Amino acid sequence: MSRKLSIKPAEECRFDLVSLGEVMIRLDPGETRIRTARQFQVWEGGGEYNVARGLRRCFGLRTALVSAFADNEIGRLAEDLILQGGVDMSFVKWVPYDGLGRTVRNGLNFTERGFGIRGAVGCPDRGLTAASQLKRGDVDWDYLFGELGVRWFHTGGIYAALSDSTPDVVIEAVECARKHGTVVSYDLNYRPSLWKGIGGHEKAQEVNRRIAKSVDVMIGNEEDFTACLGLEVEGVDENLSNIDVEKFKQMIERAVTEFPNFLATGTTLREVHSATVNDWSAIVWYDGEFCESQAFPELEILDRVGGGDSFASGLIYGFLTTEDPKKAVNYGAAHGALAMTTPGDTTMVTVQEVEKVMAGGGARVVR
Repeated sequence: MSRKLSIKPAEECRFDLVSLGEVMIRLDPGETRIRTARQFQVWEGGGEYNVARGLRRCFGLRTALVSAFADNEIGRLAEDLILQGGVDMSFVKWVPYDGLGRTVRNGLNFTERGFGIRGAVGCPDRGLTAASQLKRGDVDWDYLFGELGVRWFHTGGIYAALSDSTPDVVIEAVECARKHGTVVSYDLNYRPSLWKGIGGHEKAQEVNRRIAKSVDVMIGNEEDFTACLGLEVEGVDENLSNIDVEKFKQMIERAVTEFPNFLATGTTLREVHSATVNDWSAIVWYDGEFCESQAFPELEILDRVGGGDSFASGLIYGFLTTEDPKKAVNYGAAHGALAMTTPGDTTMVTVQEVEKVMAGGGARVVR
């Protein structure tokens, strides 16, 4: 039996996509290290937000963010960066700042890119953030999904892991989205350091398996499916290298059997030769079949952070505009590959550049 996504027409909705998640200020030391830096470049970033920004800036769709910030200069810096990206902030909650951060603050993320045999390093500083303190009932989801209309809703496991209350916010959101016929995507994005503070691995599985019951499009890599949903990939070593794609496909087939609400699953396949050279590709399961993207062997990387989010935004764009899984997975893989050639968490490329790569275009100078 054919089971395909049912996507609302654009003219019936205010937004093409809305994301729920935290946005941090990223402090990037460039070519040096955090521990020896004398200056940092400033970006904004967050796993769920990066998808909304990619769809707006690269692909020109109408997107919005649901989040919260402490109302101080750091929060207003984040606002300025987000508005530069064109993402609607009408559903962002501003929380009064206490002057010191005793009760509420904004998140920071110190991230160095890595080079060669030295891997990328992230050092987040995000305790007591405003976004992590959102609670069930803080957002009028019925107004957003029911009255305004949203074609696609995206959130993920990073936001779900931020506090005791954020899983309930995610569950409230995805259940309401489905009630109003909005497609729901979820990026598992497993981060052991985040779940450690609220119950660890067992809590991660409990929360993510509950959320998974309301998800249409599940996104994640082999570690995500194993850690968050308890689905093992046979033949994968502890470093998650040398993945047998056929074994991974078998795991996805088990996932869609256990969660029959999954209408599509997507994942990137990355083999790390060094911090700056990776093999990169992607797979999507849709309507009972697998579609593999074009491969990018020995892809040269400037900044790998946000590559998976850019894959997700390209994948979603493909489904929203073509409903063709082969095109969708290639939009995702090409966008993710290009995004990793520029600094920062978010994309700096255009849809024309993505489509040029999809068509086999090279890197000759454009004059």
